[in-house]
Amino acid sequence: MWQNVLHITLILIFIAVRVNSQISPGDLSNAHAELEGIMKCTECHVLGKKVSNNLCLDCHDEIKSLIDQKKGYHASGEVAVKECASCHSDHHGRNFKMARFEEDNFKHQLAGFDLKGKHSRIDCRDCHKPDLIVNNDFKNNKNTFLGLDQGCLFCHEDVHQKTLSQNCASCHDTEAFSPAAHFNHNESDFLLKGKHQDVACIKCHKVERRNGKEFQRFVDIDFQQCTSCHKDVHDNKFGQNCNECHSEASFNVARASKIFNHQMTGFDLLGKHRNVDCKQCHVKSFTNPMPHNSCTSCHTDYHNKEFAKNGLSPDCAECHTVNGFTNSMFTIEEHNEGAFPLEGGHLATPCFACHKQTARWRFREIGERCVECHEDVHKNYIDEKYYPNQSCESCHSITTWKENHFDHNQTNFVLAGAHGEQDCMACHGPGKNSAVHKYQNFQNLSMACTSCHKNVHRQQFDERGVTNCKRCHGFENWEAIYFNHDKTAFKLDGKHLEVDCAACHKEKEEQGGIVVQYKIKSYECIDCHQ
Repeated sequence: MWQNVLHITLILIFIAVRVNSQISPGDLSNAHAELEGIMKCTECHVLGKKVSNNLCLDCHDEIKSLIDQKKGYHASGEVAVKECASCHSDHHGRNFKMARFEEDNFKHQLAGFDLKGKHSRIDCRDCHKPDLIVNNDFKNNKNTFLGLDQGCLFCHEDVHQKTLSQNCASCHDTEAFSPAAHFNHNESDFLLKGKHQDVACIKCHKVERRNGKEFQRFVDIDFQQCTSCHKDVHDNKFGQNCNECHSEASFNVARASKIFNHQMTGFDLLGKHRNVDCKQCHVKSFTNPMPHNSCTSCHTDYHNKEFAKNGLSPDCAECHTVNGFTNSMFTIEEHNEGAFPLEGGHLATPCFACHKQTARWRFREIGERCVECHEDVHKNYIDEKYYPNQSCESCHSITTWKENHFDHNQTNFVLAGAHGEQDCMACHGPGKNSAVHKYQNFQNLSMACTSCHKNVHRQQFDERGVTNCKRCHGFENWEAIYFNHDKTAFKLDGKHLEVDCAACHKEKEEQGGIVVQYKIKSYECIDCHQ
C-alpha cells in the first residue's frame, strides 16, 4: 500500500517538474527569485495574457507613487505609454540585470530634470548617490537612480547661509556659480549708477567668517548715506547730502551745472557752458576769481584777427551764441553790406562752400570774381572777345549756369526761327563725339544745315557736293515754304495741281534706308499713267 503511494507521489513530482519546465521560459532574475514556481505565476502574469503593468506596480509601489504624482522618468509621455516588460523583461537567468540603460544616451529630460550647463558634463554618480537620496522608499536600494530632490540646496551647499532666497536659479545659472548671471542689481534696493557700475562686488560686499565658514555679505548693508561707504573728505563742512554737488558719474566732477547756482557768480551758465567740466575753467580752485567779460577771456580768436578793426577783434557774441560756434547769427543783410553781396544762386549756397575750401574757415581774400571760385570750363575753347578777362557774366547770370544772355548775333551764325528756341548744348554739346567735352564745343563749327540735321533727301539736291536746305526750307519748321514747282523741269498745271506730292514722289529703299524720290528722270505721261 505505502509502496503504491510512494510511486504515485514520485510520478506526480516528476510530472510537475516536467510541466514547470515546459511552462517557464527560464529562471527569474535575483530580484524576482522569490516569485519562482508555477504556483506564483499569477503574481505577475494574468492567465492567458502577458505581464500586467498593474501587477508590476502593485509590488513597485514607489514607482506607482511617482507616476500618480506625474513625476519622474516613468511618468513622462514617452515612457508612460510603454509596457513595463518592454524595458524590464525577466526569465533570462538569475544574474540578468532587469534595470539597465546606456548612461551616455539616457534622455535625462524625460526624468523631469534637463541637464544643462555643467550638469551635462559631470558623472551620473556625482549626484545619484545614497547620501543625496531624500525619498526613504529608495534609500536602501544601492543601485537606484531615483529618490533625489531637484532643489539646488539638496546637492549644493548654501554658501549664503539662509540670508538669501532658496531659489538659487533666480541669480545663478548652470554654467557657473560665479558670476551670478541672472542677478540684476537694479532690481535690488540699491540701483547701480555711474561709477558704481565699475566697482568690484567685493568692495561693498565684504567677506567675513560666519558659523566657522567663509561668508560674503549681501544683505543688511547700510547704504542710506554716501558716507556709509565713502569717507567725507569735507569733514562734514557741507553736510551729509553729497548729491547736492556730486553724482555717481564721478566724485571728482562737481554737479555745478545742475545743482550749484552759478548765476550767483555773475556768470550764468547757458548753452554749451552747462556741459563744460568745471575744471576746464576753474583750473586751480573754484573760488579763484576768473575774467569773463568777453569770450576771448577763455576762447582763442579762431579767425586770427580777420575781423579786427584798429587792431581789436569784435566779441564772438556778435556772430555766435553760447549754443555753439557752428551756427552763426551773421545775416545775409550783413553780408550784403560787405564787398560781395549775395544774389541769385549765391543766396542758396551754404557758407562752407565758399569759406571752408581748406581745413579752416576763411573770410578774407577768398576771391570776388567768378573764376576765383568756379572753374572756367570754356578756357581756350571760346574766343576771349566774347568774354574778355574771363568775365562769366558776359553770358551767364548769377541765378543759374543754364540761364544765359549771350548775343549770338555777335557770331557769323544768327539764331533765326526755331534755332533761337534751342538749348545751347543742342548744338554746342559733344553730340556723338564722346571725345569732346560738353563745354568745349564752341569753335570751328560748320554752319551747313547737314552738319547738324540729317539729310533725308540724301544727295538728290546737291550742288557741287553741298545740299543747300535754305533753297526750300525756312527756319521756323521743315515745311518747304520756298519751294516752287514751276521752277523745276515739270511745271504743275491743270489736274496736276490737285495731286498729292506722294502720288508722284514715291518712297524707295536706297542705301539701306527709305528715301522719297524727288528727282524724276522721265516726265512722259505714260511714265505715270497707264
